[in-house]
Amino acid sequence: MATDTPLAADFYATARGAVAARMLRARLAALWPALPGMAVLGLGYAAPYLRLWREEARCIALTPAPLGATRWPAGSASLTCVGEEDALPFADLSFERVLLVHGLESAENARRLLREVWRVLKDDGQLLVVAPNRIGLWAHGESTPFGQGQPYSPGQVGQLLAASLFRVERRDTALYLPPVSHRLLLRGAPAWEAAGRALAPRFAGLILCEAVKDVYAAIPGRRVPRRRLVLAKAA
Repeated sequence: MATDTPLAADFYATARGAVAARMLRARLAALWPALPGMAVLGLGYAAPYLRLWREEARCIALTPAPLGATRWPAGSASLTCVGEEDALPFADLSFERVLLVHGLESAENARRLLREVWRVLKDDGQLLVVAPNRIGLWAHGESTPFGQGQPYSPGQVGQLLAASLFRVERRDTALYLPPVSHRLLLRGAPAWEAAGRALAPRFAGLILCEAVKDVYAAIPGRRVPRRRLVLAKAA
């Protein structure tokens, strides 16, 4: 993952970033309202969102190795670490939940990253992918972390997950507010979200896909025994 951690940190320190985080956290909380006692891994730049569960779950935020880890708020029991997308530093079946945000679009090899997620996720675990919508406004604003890397359509995310042995269970959207910094427009973010979800869901800034491991797809089919071929000698 080539996530620009300084850019993301600077973005979330602004009023625009705070509003974007609040809108996305609302959708994440609707999908995963409570994760008591679970092990949760955040990949990419997930610290602004893992705070939803850090009081009840064991949260780890992993950022790309060249850019270093981010700092959690004082007093938090959650951890940060660094690692490579094709070799996550965790044992198999380590997590009940994995949140991938600011990661898929900047991955050097998205399939390899998702296969590593498949490996560290428990068989009954869930993956939640957040990716910029290719026809949304946020994917085209280079001043935000959502405008970096490769945006996706909902279909592309679904195909990529299926190719990586995941099965999509639920889809959602977020960020209908334009990527602006005007405080008056930022105050109206909830109204933008409600109107966008009702009138133009295809034009959301972000795509959310919740997926589970397709364990049976990873099991090779039973080998069919080869039949002997008997050749009759010509008379």
